[in-house]
Formats: sequence, structure tokens, C-alpha cells
Amino acid sequence: MTASFAVVTVTYSSGEYLHNFLRTLPAASTQTPRVVIADNGSTDGAPEQAAADDPNVTLVRTGGNIGYGGAVNRGVAEIDPDVEFVLVANPDVEFSPGSIDEMLDAARRWPRAASLGPLITEPDGSVYPSARRVPDLVSGAGHAVLGAVWKSNPWTAAYRNDDADPVERPVGWLSGSCLLLRRAAFDNIGGFDSRYFMFMEDVDLGDRLGRAGWLNVFVPAARVMHAKSHSVSKHPELMIPAHHASAYRFTADRNPGLLRAPIRLALRVGLAARSKIAVAAAVRERRRAGMS
Repeated sequence: MTASFAVVTVTYSSGEYLHNFLRTLPAASTQTPRVVIADNGSTDGAPEQAAADDPNVTLVRTGGNIGYGGAVNRGVAEIDPDVEFVLVANPDVEFSPGSIDEMLDAARRWPRAASLGPLITEPDGSVYPSARRVPDLVSGAGHAVLGAVWKSNPWTAAYRNDDADPVERPVGWLSGSCLLLRRAAFDNIGGFDSRYFMFMEDVDLGDRLGRAGWLNVFVPAARVMHAKSHSVSKHPELMIPAHHASAYRFTADRNPGLLRAPIRLALRVGLAARSKIAVAAAVRERRRAGMS
């Protein structure tokens, strides 16, 4: 019997993370899905080994590092359109038993849900705020400027939705580290915007799904662990500017036209300055920690 969902993950020399991802996947559902690995140029052999070890795993080479959203779109294109749901997850996610089935059950309760996301914990057990509001110009700017130095500021709290109870509910957007997507809705809006190389593609996706009349539903009964930010900590000089570039694209896209050109210019200048400061701070911290 064909599973009602398939899995897409994007790899870039993910090594042991991919192994743990695939090791924990079978217990997450009573179904056995097809798994598509969209590889962005790994050199560690992990994707090849995974495909050789499991007949349900398909390796798709994207041809280079085309970014996260573009690679997901490439992976989804390999899946039969009749498969109702696609689980998109980072390879550094580990699934709790029954977690995918919990999201599938919620999808039946919410027929207008285009995306459903689990409660995400970090390796130390703390809960990551994965269900958030879509930032507007004021809250987004306030979070960008003050988030790193005043973590409890009201704009960051609103953006992270820190005041919300962990109950099943519609939200503005869900972390792209683990998303169950209704294929029809995903296709309806054209999938991820591949202009986002990395970061903010999940915010953009959730916002566009909402604008198209769909829901993004947080499902805390489903739990996964995400070993996030290992790439950011290793390569801040690449990752931090990419994050700021994506933040500019998201906000600029939603403030078009000649009259808002001064807003876009101010955003570009402010985010570029903040990016340089954040990179310098991250590099200093890495040196203090003795990382190469």
C-alpha cells in the first residue's frame, strides 16, 4: 500500500545527522514512506550510503548548492503528485515515536491546513519557538535591531509568539526544519521561493499560504529534536549575511513601489550594518571557544 506521505530532506555533507534522521524515521509513523534526499553537493558520501542501504531512499543530485528552498522543490518534483502529503525536514532532525502520525491526524482535523509543524526541542531539551507570527515592518525591524541585545523586547516576543500556550492552533508560519505539507497547497503557491538561498524561506512560505487562504497549524503533540545552527556556528561569515539578505528580500517584497523606496533603502543599509556587526561578534566568539 502506498504511503499517504513522502519525505524530502536536503543534504550538504550532513554526515551523522542524516544517519540519525533515517534511524529515527521508521518509528515516527506506521507507514513506510519514500524518502527523497535532495543533495546540494555533499562530499562526505553520506547520501550515497543512505540510498545504497535502503530501497525506499532516492538520491537526487541538484547539481550544486542551489539553496534550501530550491533543493526542496527539486525533491518534491520527484514525488508522485497523488501522494497527499510531503514531510520536509532538515537532516539534523530526529523524530520522536509517532510524531509524523500525530501531524497526519491533525491534518485530517484541519482540512484547510497547508502546513503542520511539530513542537521542536533543542538537544538540551529546551523548546524552540517554531510557531510564530508573520513579522510586519515595525515588529520585524524592532526584532532585527534589538533581538540580539534585548531578548525580551516586545517586538521579538511578538515575533517569536512567546506568549502563546503550546496548544494545537493556527499560526502565522512554522519552522521549515520540520513541516508536513499538503501537496495540493504547496503546488498551488508554487512551492518555496527559490530566490531565498537560505533562511526566511519558511516565513515566506507560511505567509504566502496564509494569503492564499490556507492555514499553518502548530501540532505540539508531535515532537522532534533539531540540532540546529551547527552550520551557522561553523561558518558565521557565510550564514549571517545570508540570513540578513533573506530578511531584506522578505520585507522588500512586501513593501514594493516608488513611494516605499526610502523604506527599502533604510532596511538595506541597516541590515548590512547589523550583519557586519553580527559576523564580527560571531567570529570573536568562535575564536574564544577555540573553534577552527
